[in-house]
Amino acid sequence: MADTITFRPDEDAARALATLTRDGTSVSTAVRTALIEAARERARQALRAEAESLAADEQDRAEAAQVLRDMESLRAW
Repeated sequence: MADTITFRPDEDAARALATLTRDGTSVSTAVRTALIEAARERARQALRAEAESLAADEQDRAEAAQVLRDMESLRAW
């Protein structure tokens, strides 16, 4: 069984919760869904930042290009 979590929403969070439950969605479902979506978005942002960092790394790009050239010579005709 899952842990019970209690929180005290501020005005912004209370408004957001009201919006998310207006269609009859339970508070538990709305909070659970929002947490999962927030975690996924944070993971996407971290991955995007890492990709941008690698794309800007000239040394890494040069090394990747060299690996591709090396692999091309091994390719079967």
